[in-house]
Amino acid sequence: MLFVLTVTLFGLSAVSQPPVQAQPAGDGEWIGTWSASPQPVWEPDFFAPVNMPRALRNQTIRQVAQISLGGERVRVELSNEYGDRPLVIGAAHVALADENGAIKPGSDHALTFGGNPSVTVPPGAPILSDPVDMPLEPLADVAVSLFLPEITPTTTWHNDARQTAYISGEGDHTQAATFEPVQTIQSRIFLSGIMVDAADGARAVVFFGDSITDGDGSSLDANHRWPDFLAERLHQAGARVAVLNEGISGARVLRDRMGDNALARFDRDVLSHPHADTVVLMMGINDIGWPGTLLVPEGEPAPSAEDVITGYKQLIDRAHANGMRIIGATLTPFADTFEGTPLYGYYDETKEAKRQAINDWIRTSGAFDGVIDFDAVTRDPASPKHIQAAYDKGDHLHPNDAGYKAMADSVDLKLLGVNP
Repeated sequence: MLFVLTVTLFGLSAVSQPPVQAQPAGDGEWIGTWSASPQPVWEPDFFAPVNMPRALRNQTIRQVAQISLGGERVRVELSNEYGDRPLVIGAAHVALADENGAIKPGSDHALTFGGNPSVTVPPGAPILSDPVDMPLEPLADVAVSLFLPEITPTTTWHNDARQTAYISGEGDHTQAATFEPVQTIQSRIFLSGIMVDAADGARAVVFFGDSITDGDGSSLDANHRWPDFLAERLHQAGARVAVLNEGISGARVLRDRMGDNALARFDRDVLSHPHADTVVLMMGINDIGWPGTLLVPEGEPAPSAEDVITGYKQLIDRAHANGMRIIGATLTPFADTFEGTPLYGYYDETKEAKRQAINDWIRTSGAFDGVIDFDAVTRDPASPKHIQAAYDKGDHLHPNDAGYKAMADSVDLKLLGVNP
């Protein structure tokens, strides 16, 4: 019943208005250069493992992120969005990352918060560090080290980081050139954003999606998600465009489970970014594929193609109302997804018909400000319901490195406001 009511409300969307371009950055302003969407840790009834400690105490965690735009100064954003108690950060440092969790000599900088080396972040809140003078080249690898002195439940995370994070034994190791980790994980904890002082005219593009935007299937620690490859293209073209990846593996347009639904997190993950004037939306395959599998509670109704499209219309209206262009990306082939695993049933012919209907609407409706046809790029010409074998991670849903590069290479940079 709640689903029906929600969809009924979706139908009351406002008429789209022509977007007003967001203003590019001026000298001395701040712009996001990297992001990771916060998620709540899922409930114990969900089948997927967490694969991280449920709490840390008197330990340091060091996390690495590849930025897109460079700058002369840097700030770091942390999030306690899903915490139910204050988050105590005893110390925080930022540096240039070296291999295997080390930092490059001479690059370490202590972070402060309102002039203080430690900070307590209220439940549900983000916190932004003070600016630090730290020249960064475009596409630089940055290490952020956090010391957590108290018992700290890891309630706010980003599950599928595709990047190794290093957890120490006891003590504050935030300024250590290297330390011996007692555990490594492949998720983000509390780290949600990095900002730089924006060059005059700098802009940001937000990539809003699910696991295919998040990079599931790409090589660990390689920065081979399709937005990463696109960031390289933009840099090579000389564009002052930041790439902000707000993908969440398992994300859906209409429902929660591995993260908040798209309509719920759109303000935080898209509209809040300064100088972001374009969003690329690629989401909906999980809305189609999850129903009828152990991914959802028994009896959860399956949305129709029209339901998903109505969700798209809401996101389009909200982007336009906030002066942003919104580009729609078609949903990639998924025949035989998870074949031979407990998740088999993600694909069937009825679900394929929904994908085709949604893709047809993305291509022909004119509702988006532009279209990227990833379906056409990745499908097998001899069997168009299937992803090409050369691009397949192996689960028949997620691309591999080659697939992600092909996707990025197919994007017309003019859609992103860049004339190469």
